[in-house]
Order: sequence, then structure tokens, then C-alpha cells
Amino acid sequence: MLLSRPARALAATLFAALLAALIPASTAHAESRTVQGGRLDWGIKSSFQGYVTGPIAQGSWSLTGGAATVGGSQFRFHSARGSYDPGTGAFEAAFSGGVRFTGHRKADGTNELDLTISRPRIRIQGGQGTLYADMASKAKGSGRTNVSSQVPLATLHLGGIDMRGGGSPVALAGVPATLTAQGATAFAGYYPAGTRLDPVSLSVDVSAPQRKTPTAAPTSAAPSSAPPKSPEPAKKPGPAAGSFRAAAVDWGVRRTFREYVTGSIAQGKWTLADGAQDGGALFRFTGGKGTYDPETGVLDAAFAGSVRFTGTHLDLTLGKVTVRVKDGKGTLGADVTTSGRTEKAVPLVTFAAPRLVPQDGLAAVTEAPATLTEGGAKAFGGMYRAGTAMDPVSLAVTVDEKAMLPALPDLGSDAAATPPATAPATTAPATAAASSSGPSTGTYLAIGAGVLVVAALAVLAAVRRRTDAPTS
Repeated sequence: MLLSRPARALAATLFAALLAALIPASTAHAESRTVQGGRLDWGIKSSFQGYVTGPIAQGSWSLTGGAATVGGSQFRFHSARGSYDPGTGAFEAAFSGGVRFTGHRKADGTNELDLTISRPRIRIQGGQGTLYADMASKAKGSGRTNVSSQVPLATLHLGGIDMRGGGSPVALAGVPATLTAQGATAFAGYYPAGTRLDPVSLSVDVSAPQRKTPTAAPTSAAPSSAPPKSPEPAKKPGPAAGSFRAAAVDWGVRRTFREYVTGSIAQGKWTLADGAQDGGALFRFTGGKGTYDPETGVLDAAFAGSVRFTGTHLDLTLGKVTVRVKDGKGTLGADVTTSGRTEKAVPLVTFAAPRLVPQDGLAAVTEAPATLTEGGAKAFGGMYRAGTAMDPVSLAVTVDEKAMLPALPDLGSDAAATPPATAPATTAPATAAASSSGPSTGTYLAIGAGVLVVAALAVLAAVRRRTDAPTS
């Protein structure tokens, strides 16, 4: 029997009301969120690394922009920035740092192989993933230099990973990647499109959606003829002659030393204390105190924080770091503790520091090449000779209340969850999906659809019973 017009109207109204009741829950869950902080670990292609440093190319690679190494053959890019929509799973994050490969050195001192990959960016939408990067390379054969911005370098094979409903951090591990056609061109023709690259892992922090605070309703009281004067902010006194407001020094000691500590031989680690910070490729020592002359660039400062390296037959602590700059030359020293014995104020490395004068309230030296001293060679137990190139030194001093120290590379909040030392095989599926703080939006929609169907059927049955009932 067909329903009467009033019965059909009643059923439609109830169905619409039930649907409207479910919509806010799904749309609220789908608000886009900000990605801020995190890292991307990627070896690019391990066999290419071996080729570059092997007997044929006889080359090397170097890190730029605060990039670091992790495990046996991975590069770590930092300071993720982007967006994430847990409702649709759309994800985008750009990272800082780069790596430069050089090899096949020619008689004129230039390199036939010269490839830089920097600023990688991950974009995932509709179940498809792509890794983009800035590329600079010399074409194989012609030697022509090609520079391209944000080349779609690799296709990410997500293997059914559901990016919806993630919390913070959002993490992916061991995602297989293959070279795109555009990436093959930008890669200087060393590999054809479709070549398997190293798998990609990442972990990024995601902020909660920001809610707008409702404004208070205006009061009916009439405003006074003269608004009250707000008190003037107290002026902070400027730095006294010969002093500074804040200072920090960044130094990674030596990349190969860090890799030795955490590698298969020493099987060790490092521990930070007393306020030292880990920037991935460097350690930051803050809380600088001392004297500084902005006119001459002379600096004498002591910093807080320490780093301790431990492992098989290894126990070395560097603490109470000092930096002295005079006549354009800097010396970084520290208290050195080995196996419980401490030697104070050991000069470890020297570096160039020309023109250490403030600009807009900040005086800085950025990634100045550093050389090991005689005292530094003794501190490392003869592992390196005096004159060995160590990691560069960065130094920042502020003399103005508006000036800020440079930001430290942001590795995200989940720094303990590092990937395995050896990258997983590219044939393996991704080992982890986006971390979840609850059921996904798809789950809620599926439940909601079921509720709607059941409710609608119940309403129709009730109306049918009413219209089928005999009249008295």
C-alpha cells in the first residue's frame, strides 16, 4: 500500500533530522590541522651513495641546511611545515636541509658528478603520494648544470595505508619509493624512471585545530568622555657596555664521530644534560654569559650544557663550553672528562669569525669551518690528528631586545622513535600508518549510515502500521 502524503512528509522530515544530527560530528573531525615540527629520514638510494664514495667516482657527499645522518645510510631532513586533514587524509609537509653528492673529479678541479637534493616535500592525497625536492645537477655527458625547484622526484607506494583519523604525531615508516620520469631527468640521467629508491620514513607533529574564542557582547553602559589611558610598558634597560643579552653556539663535534659512536663498533649513544639541545646534526649550548664588544667583535663567553658520548671503550663528556673570538679568529673549548678524569678549559677547535659585529641586533657566524687543535686531538684520545676538519661552528649573539637567536632544527616531539639502522627493503610494504587517536572519519560515517538506515526503516514501518490500521 502506498503511503499517504502526510506519512511520506513525516518520514522525510525524520530522515533529514537524523542526517543533520550526524553531520556535525563528521565535519568537526575533518578540520584541517597544521603540521609544525618533525623529520624525514631517507637514504635517497643507498647504492648511489656507495657508487659516489667508491673506487669509480671517488667522490663524497656533504650535508647542507642543518640536515643530519641517522642509522647506516639515511639522511635526516628537519623542521616540517605543512597541513593535515584527518577527515580526508590529505597530507603535505615540507622539510629543510639538503645533501650534495660530488665525484669523478676532473683535471681542472671540477666534478663531472655534482648533484644536490634539498628541501624535500611529501604530498599525499586520495591515496597517492609524491616526494618533491629542489634539484641541482650536472647532466651526465654534457656537463650542463640544471636547477629545478620542487621536482616530483619519487612516487610513494602507500600500499593501502589509510591516512584518515590520525592524531599527533603522524608517522610513516618504510614507504617504498620509485623514481619518476621528471626525477630521472633531474637525477642527471643516472637511473631510468621506475628505478626503486630507498624507502621513506617520517614523523611530524600536528597541532589541534584552533577554536575561535567568542567575543563578549557589548554592554549598554555609555562610554566615558575620555577613555582610560593604558600604562606605558616598562622599557627594558639596554645591555651594559661590554655585555650581551643572549648567546648560543652550535657544534656537531664531527659527523663521522657521531656515526662511530652509534655504529656497530662502539654501539653507543650520546646524552645531553644541563640544558644542551640536540638539533640532529649539531648540539646547541645556550645560556651564554660573558663580555662582547660590538665595535671590535671581541667575544669571551661561557655556555651551559654538556654532551656525553658512551660506548664500547668510550666515555667522553664535553661540558662548560667556551668561545673566544678576537681578531677574526675563534676558539671553542670545553671541560673534557674521560673515564672520570676532567681536564678544564681545553681548546678543542679553531674557526674563522671575521666581522662579528651586530646587524639588526644580532651578531652571527654561520657554519664556519673548524679545525682540531693539539688539545682537541688529545681529548679524542688520538682518534684524530691536529688539523683535522671537524664539524662547522655556528655562533649567535644578541645585543637588542628585538633580536632573536636562530631557530634550532625542529625534529618534532617523538625524537625517541628513530627508524632502524638499516633501511627496510623496498619490496616490503610500509610498516606503519598514520598514528590514530580514535576511529577514522570513515568509521563514523559507516556507523552513521547504518543508524540512518535502521532509523528510517523503523519510521516507515511505524507509519505503515498507522496507515494500514482499520478505522473504527
